[in-house]
Amino acid sequence: MNVPSAMDALAQLIAKASELLERLERRIPPEAAEPDWQDAIAFRWRGAGHTNPLQPIRHPHRLRLNDILCVDRQKCELDRNTRQFIKGFPANNVLLWGSKGTGKSSLIKALLNEYASEGLRVIEVDRQHLVELPDILDLVYPRPEKFILFSDDLSFEADDPGYKALKSTLEGSLSAPPTNVLIYATSNRRHLLPEYHEENLMARQIEGEIHQSEAVEEKISLSERFGLWLSFYPFSQDQYLSIVRYWLEKLQTPLNDWETVRTEALRFALQRGSRSGRVAWQFAKDWSGRTRLDTHSSGG
Repeated sequence: MNVPSAMDALAQLIAKASELLERLERRIPPEAAEPDWQDAIAFRWRGAGHTNPLQPIRHPHRLRLNDILCVDRQKCELDRNTRQFIKGFPANNVLLWGSKGTGKSSLIKALLNEYASEGLRVIEVDRQHLVELPDILDLVYPRPEKFILFSDDLSFEADDPGYKALKSTLEGSLSAPPTNVLIYATSNRRHLLPEYHEENLMARQIEGEIHQSEAVEEKISLSERFGLWLSFYPFSQDQYLSIVRYWLEKLQTPLNDWETVRTEALRFALQRGSRSGRVAWQFAKDWSGRTRLDTHSSGG
């Protein structure tokens, strides 16, 4: 027997095995680290393939509920539902839908600041990660905190895998939902999917009753699994101006010539094509900044 040849063959075999193991290790996702739950009150789900899938949000928005104007009914209902949840009483998943810039996502940010000291936490989940909702639920199931899974500006196409995952999580899975988790979603669409005129034409009448087409029923089946619907509508001119005034006062901007400010605020909204709370905040920042710059430039 040629001993050196056998040793060489063994060395080559070991080298190939080591190379194969390295390739396998690169393909195997790293074991997820346990989040530092005391490190933040808000988190962002980055995806199951990350070493730290739950990323702390170090500097969340500091909005308060008092900062959200002209949606008093919606604010009251969402606040009540959230307080029920925090106290361990029955509460509903919530769909906030309607006009853009009217305070839907701002309300959720404000609720976090209002009740973080009572154990409320928010996890932001983008649409592409909704298929991983079971992983998120497993992660937070044993925790003592109360978690809102927040998905902003949500909408789906008909074949979107996140649609069925969310539908199953809301109601329909064999797994019992954790009592320390609710889902709050915002959308411009009431039923989260595009709706077409032809689908309504497919409705049929049976024994005097109108039955919707299967396409329409499928689209309604997701939104109806949210126990609480809150609708948001465009603001009137007076509501828009009241929000402008509120933010200018918060920014400590002089309002000696309100008529000029009012005219400029309306022109700003006309240019943007919207009288929303978001546009009011944007105008307030622009006007406040310009006013301070003018004062600084003139040496005042």
